[in-house]
Amino acid sequence: MLDDVRLIVVGFGLMGGSLARAVRPKMRGVIAVDADAATRNAAIESGIADAAFATIEEVNVSADDLVILATPVSAIIDTLNRLTVLATEGCMVMDIGSTKWDICRTMNGLPGWFQAIGGHPMCGKETSGFAVSSADLYDNQTFILTPTVRTTPYLKEVALALIAALNANPIIIPPKEHDQTVALISHLPYLLSATLMQQASNIANGTDTVWHVSASGFRSMSRLSGSSPAMMRDILLTNRPAVISQLLRYQRELAAVVEMVNDGDRDALVAWLEEKQAQHTHYQQIKNNGTA
Repeated sequence: MLDDVRLIVVGFGLMGGSLARAVRPKMRGVIAVDADAATRNAAIESGIADAAFATIEEVNVSADDLVILATPVSAIIDTLNRLTVLATEGCMVMDIGSTKWDICRTMNGLPGWFQAIGGHPMCGKETSGFAVSSADLYDNQTFILTPTVRTTPYLKEVALALIAALNANPIIIPPKEHDQTVALISHLPYLLSATLMQQASNIANGTDTVWHVSASGFRSMSRLSGSSPAMMRDILLTNRPAVISQLLRYQRELAAVVEMVNDGDRDALVAWLEEKQAQHTHYQQIKNNGTA
């Protein structure tokens, strides 16, 4: 199926570049679209892309092309709003943005000759750019699909074939449920990581002692604070209600922890910690068994 499809990847960075690397051998062809000239050159020189353009306006998009939108959310929505002019015959379109409601709502507004589906691979790195892309980024990772009114049976088959070529694990959920879930397991952790980095920087106050003393625990907790600010801005603002809800809930949970530690009740504290340990073990079992 994929060998009949030409892939047009808009945003040839970590996510788009890794996707193209993984599926390149199975596609009819791959076109890279990226504003950065060095990225375009690298896409061609690496053999991953057959051609590269600065904007999608330069590409002759046809109805049997699959356009993957791998840019920040605001840019994805902007491209979707211009597709009726860019692809007069229509095309298949799929995004891999981190929020889905606004994107899928925009997809719903496309004319009937377009096929569109939302997507969100649950993987990534705190670094960005084509230079750090890798063909195994999606390997054994969850890949969420969020159907729209423009999702045809054929496009669904193509999307599932693409996910299979990535060696990823598909899960299909509605856009709103997606956004509520990722606010908890993705967007909240980023904000906690960024806040921890802010607190450590304030305490460091121009000295290097804090950074020299830091070890694996701090590195793990602070890793997400290195994510792209532009990407995270779009994510947080397009999923604002769900993010705020999770922040307020975490605030309440944290207040209870402060009170518990302040009380100094050893038995209550160890009981709480053991419960969290058991919950973490349950989580690991689900992920390791591939049933998430």
